[in-house]
Amino acid sequence: MAPDRRLRPATQSDVAREVGVSRTLVSFAFRGAPGVSGETKEAIFEAARRLGYRPNAVAADLARKHRSAVGLYLMDIRNEVYADILSGVRMALPQDGNRLILSVSRSVDGVDGGALESLIEARVGIIIAATLLDPDERVLELAQIVPLVSVTRPVAGVDSVYSDDVAGARAATEHLLSLGHRRVAHLAGPIYDGHIARRQSYEKTMRDAGLKPLTLAADDFTQEAGQRAATLLLTQAERPTAIFTHNDQLALGAREAAYGLGLAIPRDLSLVGYDNSRTAKLHGIDLTSVDLHAIALGQAAGTIALERLNDPEAPVADKRLTPELVVRDSTAPPAP
Repeated sequence: MAPDRRLRPATQSDVAREVGVSRTLVSFAFRGAPGVSGETKEAIFEAARRLGYRPNAVAADLARKHRSAVGLYLMDIRNEVYADILSGVRMALPQDGNRLILSVSRSVDGVDGGALESLIEARVGIIIAATLLDPDERVLELAQIVPLVSVTRPVAGVDSVYSDDVAGARAATEHLLSLGHRRVAHLAGPIYDGHIARRQSYEKTMRDAGLKPLTLAADDFTQEAGQRAATLLLTQAERPTAIFTHNDQLALGAREAAYGLGLAIPRDLSLVGYDNSRTAKLHGIDLTSVDLHAIALGQAAGTIALERLNDPEAPVADKRLTPELVVRDSTAPPAP
């Protein structure tokens, strides 16, 4: 007695029986291999739709001895910049081609080997990683297991797509200095390999102007962490008149801290973020921010990933984008 097919997914063998051809011919049809007439292929696809058959993409990759899936690792899906990177990656990938498998960090600090391991276990052909906080040595080890494109962070020896953080932080700091601010603080993120260029550039720009840097590292990259850290800065005896933050999330936290202390922006405190997120552009927030061009980063990463899949021996890509300071209503000259 034949098994009840309703209790299991349809297979290529089911499709073959339905059409009256061999399972091999069905396999050839779904792989786009030669030797299948247009009429037979149409009958196979129609039977597959009728039976609810879905090709096993992993098995197809194994049969071709070529992994076509692209894995995308995101550090924090709550941060809008990563949603923009995702949009850019999707724009770069052909709609009828490579599968995109998403994995998001589950850890608080973004150092999450489990999320990356899940992509490796899914047998992806390449991983686009935005943003890795692991040490450079660990990133290089991962790239030996599966090809990797590092986004927002350059890693020597690994395909990298990133924005020029030195130029971006310098533009943000010089903007505040040009307005007349002298007590300019930097709310940095936690220190990780490859993620201190904004801090270093701010500090150098301040010293070049003959001013003493005031840097405070938040314990995370989130709005909540920004509010905690900014409260410490703004309750000092001689508080800063301007704050430049590592990202927009920290800037939004600093904004909340300022209002909680009765300070108005920009009258009492000028504020500059980094990322130029959608929230930064909202009326009523109007946050001056450095645009790192997240969608373009994602598009470039997707393009490089496809090139690496097609040519594993290609030279290592190193693509640096130029950020742009977008001035809005959160910055103004200091109060007299």
